[in-house]
Amino acid sequence: MIFFLIRLTPADPIGSITSGRKISAETRAALTAQYNLDKSLPHQYVIWINGLFKGNLGDSYRHRQPVAGLLAARLPTTIQLVLMSAVFAILLAVPAGVLAAVKRDTIVDRILSIFMIFCVSSPVFLNALLLMLIFVFRLRWFPAFGTGGNFIENLYYLCLPAFALSLNMVALMGRIVRDRMIGEFKSNYALALKAKGTPPGRITIVHCLKNSLIPVITVAGVQIGAMVIGAVLVENIFALGGIGALLIEGIQASDYPVVQSIMLFLVALFLILNLIVDLIYFIIDPRIRAGAKAVGNE
Repeated sequence: MIFFLIRLTPADPIGSITSGRKISAETRAALTAQYNLDKSLPHQYVIWINGLFKGNLGDSYRHRQPVAGLLAARLPTTIQLVLMSAVFAILLAVPAGVLAAVKRDTIVDRILSIFMIFCVSSPVFLNALLLMLIFVFRLRWFPAFGTGGNFIENLYYLCLPAFALSLNMVALMGRIVRDRMIGEFKSNYALALKAKGTPPGRITIVHCLKNSLIPVITVAGVQIGAMVIGAVLVENIFALGGIGALLIEGIQASDYPVVQSIMLFLVALFLILNLIVDLIYFIIDPRIRAGAKAVGNE
């Protein structure tokens, strides 16, 4: 579907190949044949799939080099950005959700709830612009654009973009942790532990939090996939040069091989994340392991 939808755009891919220069009809015909644009869409699709199985994603119209090389050069920045955002989100959301549940119906709970509502309703690009305005132009704590020269320096450059990308996930996960924790506090086993004199901290962290993590893992898996999409906006605002910026360039220039390859990567990444979430379920939830064992014994 992606293959065919990208070809519905009115832009001329030959113009991308020639960088907008005027060319003769003979040159246009030669370029059209060279990039298989003279063939029918089904024929082009078969050619692309055949190359895909051989590890050939095609050549970029705009950059005049293999798409695989472009992705390999830009992918590390995007992966590092998304992973940092996920780490920030988990480190902020879980403690915030637990604190809001422990202090429910107090001023602390209300402040955290207002913050979460703001974060979940604020678009990623607005978060990025507000953080840039405060921490870059006002406080001058972080650089405005670009990435570092090595992995460690890159952590510093990506800190603010990653935090901006993580805020939506912080709000969503934090709210889920809060609601689940409140439900666990009211459960029979938590009340029984409290009656036995078990320390409140142990009840909260060891028992209630562990049982609250399953829906959080589900949300985290979905949101990390969504972060890759949000990274497209963040990378353009902070000029990071990841696959998000490459995708925008490809769409604007009708660079079909680039766009369809990146979209294919995003779909594959989303499926892999869902598989990882299912495997984590199997590891941490004994009920799922028991169910699988029961099915295997039948």
